[in-house]
Amino acid sequence: MSSELNVIGERAPIRDAVLKATGQLKYTADMKIPNMLYAKVLFSPVAHAKIKRIDTSKAEKLEGVKAIATYKNSPRIAFNSAMRFYEHELPEVEYIFDDIVRFVGDKVAAVAAEDLKIAEKAMKLIEVEYEELPSVFDPEEAIKENAYPIHKDGNKLTENVQECGNVEEAMKKADYIFEDKYKLPAIHHGAIETHVAIADYDYSGKLTVYSPNQNTFAFRVILSKIFELPMNKVRLVSPAIGGAFGGKLEITIEPIVALLAKLSGRPVKLELNRRETMASTRTRHGAVVYLKTGAMKDGQIIAQDMKVITNTGAYTSSALNVIGAMSHKVFKSYKIENMRYTGIPVYTNTPIAGAMRGYGSPQAFFAQQSQLNKIAKKLNMDILDLQLKNLVEPDGIDQRFKSPHGNPRPIDCIKKGMEMFEWKKQIKQQNSSSGRFLIGIGMAVGSHGNGCFGAHRDMTALMLKMNEDGSAVLYTGTHDMGNASVSVQVQIISEILGISQEKIECIQADTEASPWNLGDYASRGVFVSGNAALKVANSVKKQLLKEASQLLEEDEEWIELKNDRVYSIKNTDKNATLCDVMIHAQKVNLREIIGVETFSSDTGASSYGAHFAKVEVDTKLGDVKVLEYVAVHDVGKALNPMSIEGQIEGAIQMGIGYALTEELEFDDRGRIKTNSFRSYHMIKASEMPKIKVGMIECGEPGGPFGAKSIGECSVVPSAPAVSNAVANALKCDFYSLPLKKNTLLENISI
Repeated sequence: MSSELNVIGERAPIRDAVLKATGQLKYTADMKIPNMLYAKVLFSPVAHAKIKRIDTSKAEKLEGVKAIATYKNSPRIAFNSAMRFYEHELPEVEYIFDDIVRFVGDKVAAVAAEDLKIAEKAMKLIEVEYEELPSVFDPEEAIKENAYPIHKDGNKLTENVQECGNVEEAMKKADYIFEDKYKLPAIHHGAIETHVAIADYDYSGKLTVYSPNQNTFAFRVILSKIFELPMNKVRLVSPAIGGAFGGKLEITIEPIVALLAKLSGRPVKLELNRRETMASTRTRHGAVVYLKTGAMKDGQIIAQDMKVITNTGAYTSSALNVIGAMSHKVFKSYKIENMRYTGIPVYTNTPIAGAMRGYGSPQAFFAQQSQLNKIAKKLNMDILDLQLKNLVEPDGIDQRFKSPHGNPRPIDCIKKGMEMFEWKKQIKQQNSSSGRFLIGIGMAVGSHGNGCFGAHRDMTALMLKMNEDGSAVLYTGTHDMGNASVSVQVQIISEILGISQEKIECIQADTEASPWNLGDYASRGVFVSGNAALKVANSVKKQLLKEASQLLEEDEEWIELKNDRVYSIKNTDKNATLCDVMIHAQKVNLREIIGVETFSSDTGASSYGAHFAKVEVDTKLGDVKVLEYVAVHDVGKALNPMSIEGQIEGAIQMGIGYALTEELEFDDRGRIKTNSFRSYHMIKASEMPKIKVGMIECGEPGGPFGAKSIGECSVVPSAPAVSNAVANALKCDFYSLPLKKNTLLENISI
């Protein structure tokens, strides 16, 4: 039979692109349920306080107000908003409403009314008296012995230590020791769609919630717990998502609308504005990284010790998950036999930190890649030579467990990127630049995993049903966030069954209609869910071949599926449509053709990338312009090159912002100063550089068609590539982000 691929590897737009471009795709904010109420939330104006008195009487008397929720009438059941699955054990310190508020933006009360204006007016009528408590905003201050405890067990959640070899002994043998402290800010996800949810609690006791989230099944578990409902009485649906980047992985406003719907007996809709979303939902973890590296004169790195203190904000959320994920990533890129990682998540009176694209890797790799740039300069080596000497090779292993990384290709990424970027030519231009505008080039390497193997129940189940006319319906728990995850599943099924992609419809992210899925995070989209699509497609293929064998009177091994038909390989004139096959199944064998399969990942592959940036620094004004950018990624096999390019280009935009402009800034009372897109500077299209994208396709064992994921890995090296370029232009080193004007001007010495 032919091994030629017909669909895989082809450039194709995301499957709902036309609906998005024409405005026909319906988002949660577009939805309206009959008899629906509208909600507003009262957020805390203080960073840490006990609510001494809360009076809702005036608001209750306002005509049109149907329900008001506070800690007094809400369930006193603690939960963790980052719970991923049933029995997932995480610290539970959060309530829908509590009598203590722990950051500016914490939930105090919520109102449901006939219209939004009434809800807003009622919210202003709620009287609250606060007894302020000591506040702490810096994680290093929060873990000092005399720091005021934000939660009863103290501000330090845990200490995660991972290591291999003997770091202390290796450091003694090093020719050079580099020891530095790096600092990373909390940043905002910047999804176009803000947080919104609709809840309907009907008289049968069934709760239905619509929200653009990344993990419907986990949200069902949490709401089932809070409201003490069996899971058959809780339905979560995730309609179209207008961007997430991890910000919609953890439950935020869904319990509020569920409670208001229960109290009012009517559907309730809550839509946060941008300021509310930035202050009260999730951020990337701010972090302090202490990094000590031992290197030899020839550039060999023999020891590295990394200590990361992350700011998890006021509640636990994904604090343990992020430091755990980070602990694995730092062991995946280099052949360092003596390494130690220590991760310490800390409570502070700042907004809750949660999942964000890269899940801890951008923080760790900024420190590591910045220090490598410093080491190369000290050793008078080209940074590429230093990288190539130390990066893992295709037979590389995780030194902790002696387990293989899969088929890691970071060296290939560097070699291809070096050619695409014209590295040696760019170095000459950097070295010869002078005057007001200086040219700098920089590069960085990053890696990220493919799923949650070894940490969570890394499973995806899919159902595929054939229709009588030869078309098909896929039932998937995948939440497509604009990253083409569902499109890839359709491509794989189309390839295996020979069905046109437009003839495959998808029902997705609905706990009552979709099989179980762990959730869409951890770059599971291709490696795990793609494998599930491959498995269910092969299950249905087997059934189609059996029917076609009877219909064509041909052995199954000599039948091929393509172009919406079945063919005899021996005699192509002997063929039938898939419609004919389906009618045969129903009419002759009285059966339906349907496949239900579960794929569970049994390996932990890693993705790699090398990024190269060229910048121009205005030494008079402190402005930075990124001129050129090259990103090369080890993708195993490009299932859809167009989708991969889009993911990488978006990651570059995020990374440039992380490096140069983005930061959630707070005043001395814990209030966010950059709480709108006007004050929070995200990189605009006009500020983007010329981009070239390259791909290394060497195949990944265990990946569907040899593919592996790209979504998160692509953001990991982007910020350090840019910051290293700026550092090289100014002949200095940077230890914190973002590199704003004041920071740059302080380091300019001409």
